[in-house]
Amino acid sequence: MVCTGRAEAPLEATVAAIRAAGGTALAVPQDITAPGAAQTIVARTLEAFGRLDIWVNNAGSADPADVGPLIDIDEGQWDRVVDLNMKATFFAAQAAARAMTDGGSIINITSRSGSHPNPMTGQYGAAKAGVENLTQTMAVEWGHRNIRVNAVAPGVVVTEENAEFMSGPRAQKQIDTVPLGRLGTPEDVAGICVYLAADEAAWVSGTVIQVHGASRIPIGYMAYLHKIAKARSA
Repeated sequence: MVCTGRAEAPLEATVAAIRAAGGTALAVPQDITAPGAAQTIVARTLEAFGRLDIWVNNAGSADPADVGPLIDIDEGQWDRVVDLNMKATFFAAQAAARAMTDGGSIINITSRSGSHPNPMTGQYGAAKAGVENLTQTMAVEWGHRNIRVNAVAPGVVVTEENAEFMSGPRAQKQIDTVPLGRLGTPEDVAGICVYLAADEAAWVSGTVIQVHGASRIPIGYMAYLHKIAKARSA
């Protein structure tokens, strides 16, 4: 397994955990938005393992500085979000597909925001919607190469990075929109990825799997409508 990302310390910790469990892993620190980064990761993978069978595109976010109503979004805010969430995902998948000479599985992590209105980070939702469309097109174009391409679209997932932000009243507001009564965990998403990478999913391609506890209405959408209603009544 090859673990990649911008920060080296968490990569090394993950590699150490994999090795402690008896696996083989390699850390390749890279910023996936940098020119040539995907090609470097692929080259290091082939050098270490001789082949590439599974590729997971998991990089994506929107920094607080890039949050705002679409009427005010400038070109820099657009480019930063779309470059990370869609452009980098596409070119990483392309680099992986070129190396999958014996077929393989590509898994793109998108978001529930790709299929719902996404006020205040509209360019993020648009980028994720683009990834879902690209996933389906890649599945069609690369199927003859025996490459399966699927996407996983999580709802709100609590991670180490956002755990503090997602605590208290904000977390409860999110939970109130989820029929299963809790927010997601990384394990909830990982389990679906393991399935899509495995032989059990050998005839699954071009699919977007929603993982959101049956939550259909994003809290951000409801919060925005509440904000507009208050502004109208003022």
